[in-house]
Amino acid sequence: MANKSGSLHVVMFPWLAFGHFVPFLELSKFIAQRGHKVSFISTPKNIDRLPRIPPEFASSITFVKIPLPPVDGLPENVEATVDLGGLDVAVLKKAYDGLEPELTRFLEYSAPDWIIYDFAPYWIPHIAAKLNISKSFFCIFCAASMAFCAPSLDAMIAGTGPRTKVEDFTVPPKWIPFESKLAFKLYESRWVVRGQNLDGSGVSDTYRVGSAIKGADVTLIRYCPDFEGQWLKLLEDLLQRHIIPLGLMPPPVEKSIVENNESWIAIKDWLDGQDKGSVVYVALGSEVSLNQLQLSELALGLELSGVPFFWALRNPSGLPEGFEDRVKGRGIVWKNWAPQLNVLSHDSVGGFLTHCGWSSSIEGLMFGHPLIMLPFVADTGLIARMLEEKQVGIEIPRNDVDGSYASHSVANSVRLIMVENEGKIFKDKAKEISAIFGDQDLHDSYLHKCVDYLENKRHESK
Repeated sequence: MANKSGSLHVVMFPWLAFGHFVPFLELSKFIAQRGHKVSFISTPKNIDRLPRIPPEFASSITFVKIPLPPVDGLPENVEATVDLGGLDVAVLKKAYDGLEPELTRFLEYSAPDWIIYDFAPYWIPHIAAKLNISKSFFCIFCAASMAFCAPSLDAMIAGTGPRTKVEDFTVPPKWIPFESKLAFKLYESRWVVRGQNLDGSGVSDTYRVGSAIKGADVTLIRYCPDFEGQWLKLLEDLLQRHIIPLGLMPPPVEKSIVENNESWIAIKDWLDGQDKGSVVYVALGSEVSLNQLQLSELALGLELSGVPFFWALRNPSGLPEGFEDRVKGRGIVWKNWAPQLNVLSHDSVGGFLTHCGWSSSIEGLMFGHPLIMLPFVADTGLIARMLEEKQVGIEIPRNDVDGSYASHSVANSVRLIMVENEGKIFKDKAKEISAIFGDQDLHDSYLHKCVDYLENKRHESK
C-alpha cells in the first residue's frame, strides 16, 4: 500500500522464462530508482538464479518466492522454460496457473498499488479488480509481432481470427495498412497454429494474451515510437487499448561487476588479441536448443567462413569431431557463462549471429552491430524479417518447409556481413540505427513517463 510520502508498492509477476525475467527486473529497478517499493514474485529456483542487483536496491526490491505446486509430468527441478528439455511447455503453464491461490493471498496481505504481469496469468485481472489493485500487462514482445497476431482483441480471445491454416501465416495479414513483408515461414507457422489451440494447460496462448490485455488498466510495451512507430499506432488501433511504450530499455554495461571475474578476464584476453571489428559474436539465447544437424551445420559454416568468431555455447555436445582443433586461434567455443553485453561492447566484435530474440536484437543494435539472423522460436522470425527490411542484417537462408540450413549458407551469410563489400550497407544501417537503440536518455524518458502514469493513476481509494 502507498505510504504517507506517496510512494507506490508495485508487484511484478513475470512468466517463467529468462527472456521475461530480465525485462521485468530492469523495469523493477527503474521503478525502485524513483523511490517506490517493488515485490518481484517468482519461484525459489528462479529467484536464486536471477542476475544480481546492485546493493542500492536491497531495501526497495523484495524477492518473493512462491513454490510451484506439483503437477503430473513436471519434475521437481523444472521451474522455467530453460529447464524443460523435451518436456511440453503446457505442463509448466499448468503449474504456473497453480500459483494463483498463493499469489492471491500475498496480494490480499500486502495490498499493493499496482500489479504488473506477463502474458500467461490470464486470471490476474479478475483477482486484482476484486482487491482494488491497479493492473498492467507488460508486453515484452515487439509491437510488430503483436500487431501480426490478430485483427482485434475479441478475435484473439475467442480464437476466431480469419487465419486457420499454416499457409495463412506465410503472408502479411490484410489488416496491416502499410507495405510490409512481415510473415512467418511455413516451418514457423506450424508453431503459431498450435498457439491458437488449447494445449495441455487447458488454455490457448492467444486466449492468455488477449485476456491479459483486455483485463489490464493499461498495457506497457518494450518498444520505441522513434523506431518503426507505425507498428505501435497500428497495435493501438487493433486492440483499442491505451498502450504506454517503455522505450527499448537498453541494459547498462556493468563493467565493474565483471572486471575481476575469471571468465571475463579470459574472454577479454582473447578478444584483445583480435583485430578491431573482425570477430562475429555467436549466441542463440537460453531458450534455443539445437538438434545435432543444426549444431553441426552452424559449426561447419563458421569454420568454412574463415572469419574469427566467439561462440557462447553452454551445451557443446554434438560439435563435429575435431572442429575446435581446426579453428583454434581463429575461433573459440566458450562453454561457460559469458557476459553478453561486455562481449558485444568490445572493439574487436563487428557482427552478431543471433536467434533474434527482441532483447538480443536490441543489445546487438545498441552497439551498432549488423545482425546475422537465425531465428528459431516464438516471434523471432517476425523480428528477423522486420530488421531485414531495415537493412540492419540478413537472415541465413533456410528451407521454408522444414527450416533446415546448410553450412555454406551460414558461411556465405557470415562472410557477406563481416568481410564482403556488399555487407557495407548493413554495417552502415546498423551504425545509423544505434543512434536510437543505444540512446539511454531517450529510452529513460519513456520509462519516466510510465512511472509518472503509475503514480498518477493508482486507484483513488489507495
